[in-house]
Amino acid sequence: MFKLLFLILLLGAGIFGVPYLAGKQGYVLIETADNYYELSITALIIILIICLALVYLIQWCISSFFRLSYSSYTWFPRHRRGKAQRQILEGFIAFAEGNYRKAQRLLANNAMNSDAPVLSLIKAAEAAQKMGDNAEASRFLKNATGLVGENNLLVEISRIKVLVAQQKWDEAQTHLDAILKTTTNNPEILWMAVKIYRHNKAYAALEQILEQIERVGIYNIQTYAMLEQEVENGLLDEKLRENGTVGLLAWWKAQSRRRRNDPVMKIGIARRLLDNDDQENAYLLLVEVAKLPETETFFQILHQQIIRLKEIDTSKLQRILEKQLSHTQVFKAELYRSLGYLYARAGDYSKASNAFSELLKNKAKLQENDIVMAIFVFEHNKESMLSYQVRQNYLKNMLGKD
Repeated sequence: MFKLLFLILLLGAGIFGVPYLAGKQGYVLIETADNYYELSITALIIILIICLALVYLIQWCISSFFRLSYSSYTWFPRHRRGKAQRQILEGFIAFAEGNYRKAQRLLANNAMNSDAPVLSLIKAAEAAQKMGDNAEASRFLKNATGLVGENNLLVEISRIKVLVAQQKWDEAQTHLDAILKTTTNNPEILWMAVKIYRHNKAYAALEQILEQIERVGIYNIQTYAMLEQEVENGLLDEKLRENGTVGLLAWWKAQSRRRRNDPVMKIGIARRLLDNDDQENAYLLLVEVAKLPETETFFQILHQQIIRLKEIDTSKLQRILEKQLSHTQVFKAELYRSLGYLYARAGDYSKASNAFSELLKNKAKLQENDIVMAIFVFEHNKESMLSYQVRQNYLKNMLGKD
């Protein structure tokens, strides 16, 4: 544009300037080795304009030729890339529609000509996995790794998802452990970690990332509390399974003060000790918990374990519960039940009879075992009539349900 404007201005200057110079005409002498050339100023200007025009014309022709050559040279790559992009989009649509065979073909065949080859290969791997073609899925992921190198987060996340879909949980955990060494706050990784660790019952590993899970906020408060409780129970089962009750107690003593003061954890350990006939150590833990203020969060599960105590001196625990019974107006049914069982197993059937008599007044809180134990106590306490009435009421209730 600038060159054309320059030529127009130059031509205009010649058109307006020549008439002015016509009356003051001079000449221009050009001397070569053997010749002399005389030109008027007007002729010289016209020749200069023509020469410049020819130079610009030649330059334009050369530039146009090279632009045309470059366009022709790049037409095929641009055509391939445009076609690949269209087919990649079609592949993603096919994947969303559930046509995984078509999706795999389009994504895999056009990945290297697309703007995002790694993403296309990863999606092709997922499509192959959906069809159960594990070999192809692994090959696509290997190709993606070759493009971006090892330890690429996107590829590794996709690899773990494919392994989980293939039910290769141990291998998935191995890759996950490697990622968690460098990436700890990625919500997607933490979500997969919870899924894999829970399946593999790797609660010790899951415990290590609980803080990150809470900080990132992938679960609401209630769900996180349930997960935390599951992890604690899982840890106890894991330690018991590995080293028995001795190992469980040794692990418990090595825990932080905060954990050792957790009443729910203490009750959980006591339950497992009772399951393995370690009555003495279970009793010590239950006594510690029974001394705590009455809170509904653990009161129910505490008394479910207390009634399991057998063949052990529970006089200290009895005194604690008796004191609570004299000062509380809530949880009386649970206290009467626990005292009734403890009295009966200690051979004090008179106190046991009184406890079960009070418990039977609260029919809403009765459990099936309570009726059986009450009949047993009444019979040992020579209260045959009361035992008979309880048995008859129990039978009526059973018939009524039928």
